[in-house]
Formats: sequence, C-alpha cells, structure tokens
Amino acid sequence: MKTLLHICCGPCAEYPLTVFEDRGLDFASGELSGYFYNPNIHPAEEQARRLENASRLAEMRGLAFESDPAYDEAPFRARMEDPCVHGDGTASPRCRQCYAMRMEAAAKRAAQTGADSFTTTLLVSPYQDRLALLEAGREAGARHGVRFLEENFRPGYREGQRMAREDGLYRQRYCGCVASLAQHGQEG
Repeated sequence: MKTLLHICCGPCAEYPLTVFEDRGLDFASGELSGYFYNPNIHPAEEQARRLENASRLAEMRGLAFESDPAYDEAPFRARMEDPCVHGDGTASPRCRQCYAMRMEAAAKRAAQTGADSFTTTLLVSPYQDRLALLEAGREAGARHGVRFLEENFRPGYREGQRMAREDGLYRQRYCGCVASLAQHGQEG
C-alpha cells in the first residue's frame, strides 16, 4: 500500500508522521510520501517559509517529499468577509473552498503517483473543521479513484507542537490565508 500525505506545514506533519512510523510504514521505500500544496498562504514569503520547514522535516525523517509551487491567493482575498473557522468549529465557505482545493490537488497527485490512499496533516489541528475536511477528502478521493484516510490525528496535536519546537521548526500562529492572518493577528 502506498499513501500520500498532504502536508500543510512542518509542525502539523510531526505527529502524523509518527503515527505512520508506528504503523510500520517504510518511508525509505515510498510507502508514505509527503506533498506540500498550499497556494493561498499569505504572504508569499510565509508560504516559502512553511515549505522550507516542511521540506526540512521530510529530510530529517527520510520521507520522500515534493511540492507544488502554485501560488494564487486572489480567490481568498476576494472572500475577506468570510470569517475563518467559526467559534463553534464549523468552517466558513472560504475555509471549505480552501479544504476542497487542497484535497483535490492531493487526491489528483496521489492518483498520478500510483498511491492507493491519501490524507492530510490538516486533520491534526483542533482549529480546523474536521467534518468539512473529511467531506472534502472523500469527494476528492472519489473523483480520482483514491481512498481518503479519515485519520484522527488531533490527540497528538500538542505532542506534535512539542516535537516541532524540539526540532527547531518554525511554528506559525495563523492558518495561512490573508483572512486568517487578519483574524488571528500577526505571526510571532
């Protein structure tokens, strides 16, 4: 079995990688590969910083890793009136658009590389709408004939953050798009 892991950033990948290691997936043989696709991270320098740290973590863990350099935050700037994930944990229409875009790209890349399944590190964050992510993943997987793994990485969120700190990874303070930066304050 071959699985593609969509990676939003290094810190969010820490715990999911541990889960897959514990299951015995051999990173060196390509049973698990990492895929960075986040075209709406604001600003572009932030996207580059997140990519650099995700790549660094993949190298540290011996994970095959690739990235899609696409960058287009315009659709998300156009939706500035939509809040980020609501206080009740449900995603705004803008967040759902983001989830769908990322899961579509990951499912497509999984199919192109011959992976049987895919999942996302976004499922580690307690700040994301898990149900909306699962829906987006299932739909994208069905379109591309690749199974979406409905992982629950959330129990390891704090552990992953601790690991990222120990590994010296940059840990951002907002989800990524321009609206989340405006809503949650400047990075620190």
